[in-house]
Amino acid sequence: MSAVLDPAPAASASGWRGAGLARVLVSLGGVAALLGLWQLGGALIAASPSIAAFADLAPGPTLARLVEMIASGEAWRMTAPSLTRIGLGLAWAIAIGVPTGLALGAFPLLRAATNLPFQFLRMISPLSWMPMAILAFATWDAAIVFLVAVAAVWPIVFATAAGYRRIDPSWLRVARNLGARPAHLLVHVILPAIAQDVLTGIRLALGVAWVVLVPAEFLGVTSGLGYAINDARDTLEYDRLMAIVLIIGAIGFCLDTLCQRAIASRSWQREP
Repeated sequence: MSAVLDPAPAASASGWRGAGLARVLVSLGGVAALLGLWQLGGALIAASPSIAAFADLAPGPTLARLVEMIASGEAWRMTAPSLTRIGLGLAWAIAIGVPTGLALGAFPLLRAATNLPFQFLRMISPLSWMPMAILAFATWDAAIVFLVAVAAVWPIVFATAAGYRRIDPSWLRVARNLGARPAHLLVHVILPAIAQDVLTGIRLALGVAWVVLVPAEFLGVTSGLGYAINDARDTLEYDRLMAIVLIIGAIGFCLDTLCQRAIASRSWQREP
């Protein structure tokens, strides 16, 4: 009865709704400000005779072309190859990065021996491997997948290793005392304990890989978002070029949001 009469839960729920509405309004305000700056930039370009040819970069022509590309299916046709390449590259990065990170977390001597080499390799731009990838792989698609994997593997390796090192050793001792074999220990203790760290590493890896993918598609291939940007530039279709930029940003945002949701689902604490 007291729970019914107590106004605190209702006030708390109302406060959460108010805070959520405030966040939405602030986000919409940021989007509106960005659109305003974009419109201002387009107007300034159109007003300058020396660069008026780029006036189609403004929001009006761009959004109209974007709607046309979505309706005709062109947006999907250029996006599908890029999503395939980044999916394969990320899969390879996870397949290599997670076991490597587990090994680094479990064996201090291995971690000490590989720290300097790995840190050195991590700082090399993935695109620097382009000439060697062209020589090593028979197709451009395979070379691009390799470049994506090289870009994505390091965040996964280091996040996995850091997660393993944060595991409470008493969890492992209790599991062993209860008769857990190495495979059971890995599946039922270690992987659940480091899942949030691994997913955080995958989120970071996805961001880096998405940035690397577009310039990697500038050369060699005849499909994908990077190729489409190059093609729009060569044909002087600046409204199409800017529409492709919006598609790249929207897809990247959606992928990052999915990673955030996956990370939150593995959290043991309620987000504020």
